[in-house]
Amino acid sequence: MQILDKMKMQRKEKDDGPRPPEQPISWVEISNSVSCQYRFQPDGKLLVKMVDDSRPAAQRMAESFLNKFFPSGYPYSVNEGYMRYTQFRALQHFTSAALSVLSTQSLLFAAGLRPTPAQATAVSWILRDGMQHVGKLICSNLGARMDSEPKRWRILADVLYDFGTGLEVMSPLCPHLFLEVAGLGNFAKGMAVVAARATRLPIYSSFAKEGNLSDLFAKGEAISTLFNVLGLGTGIHLASTICSSMQGKLVVAPLLSIIHIYSVCEEMRAAPVNTLNPQRTAMIVADFVKTGKISSPADLRYREDLLFPGRLIEDAGKVKVGRSLHEVVRPSKLQQFKETFPEEKFLLNHGSQWTDMILEQNATGEDALRGWLVAAYASNMERLVHEPSANILQEAYYKMNCTFSPFLAELQAKGWHTDQFLDGTGNRFAF
Repeated sequence: MQILDKMKMQRKEKDDGPRPPEQPISWVEISNSVSCQYRFQPDGKLLVKMVDDSRPAAQRMAESFLNKFFPSGYPYSVNEGYMRYTQFRALQHFTSAALSVLSTQSLLFAAGLRPTPAQATAVSWILRDGMQHVGKLICSNLGARMDSEPKRWRILADVLYDFGTGLEVMSPLCPHLFLEVAGLGNFAKGMAVVAARATRLPIYSSFAKEGNLSDLFAKGEAISTLFNVLGLGTGIHLASTICSSMQGKLVVAPLLSIIHIYSVCEEMRAAPVNTLNPQRTAMIVADFVKTGKISSPADLRYREDLLFPGRLIEDAGKVKVGRSLHEVVRPSKLQQFKETFPEEKFLLNHGSQWTDMILEQNATGEDALRGWLVAAYASNMERLVHEPSANILQEAYYKMNCTFSPFLAELQAKGWHTDQFLDGTGNRFAF
């Protein structure tokens, strides 16, 4: 027993002795010819160290460019169309920057100066402090319309910008009207700046896929800055050579403007905006009523009318949204319209040429979809029977209730945001 007790005591003394410090856990991962060592520190932090990189130099440069100018995880972290959007966004900023150098140089010529191309940026800051701020203030009142149609207003912003730039380019032809031409040009450019900035977030949001909106925004602005710098350099070169004369500017400036507007149109066509506005809602309902299928934002992007979005779609019931209540409903019939769909947040006036829909003040995208489906079903039923029926709205309402739940579930699964309906400055009612 004494020998056993001594052995236990010795084993316990060994167990109680000082232990060596724990080594950090580490491992090596190899992916695409790149070996990286991953190591957990005692405080729980993960350190990553590149051990070996056997990729060709061209591939390393390409991936470095992607890391700096594209969101993390690209292309899996963004929605469809982002590459095309980015390509034309780069071309848009390149041509815009080059055009701005030519316009500023022309303003200096019109003011009686004969500057070098490098001086062409000085006067732009002075001119922006005047009429441009007035344009910004006026355009800032149109924010609700920009939320509803961000693509249209983004294109309009660049058209206004090129109009203002065009006036500046032509200012040497009428130097006695320098202040008027320069002021009007910067007034248009001020409106363009506000519209472009206001529509930037909805466009970026349409590409965000994994809650990475900030990353998308930062990388998008990095690309814009890079191609703005390249465009400025090209503009300075053009101002020193081909465009040193007025004749050269009148040839090059329209070409740059055409490329600029084309680029922004292609950008907007590539953006899969997933919010509900009157045009997109009508297209969704028309596709569903006609084929039974739900179109995704990517499906609809190339079918949107970016310049005239207010057209009525027959398969969607020819619905007009946003007219004033007193224009649609006579006071004597208001109670009758309220009792047609007492539990809904919309009123429908089904006419011979179109259907007016007026939304309640707190109506959501789901309420607008319900009303739109009723109007579409009623219009289709009317075409089938070839004569109006007093109960046609009630029959359409019953059909809508039978199909709405699966319709809404599939709509949300396709990526549409149904919590809001962006009808711009459309009128709504509240009792």
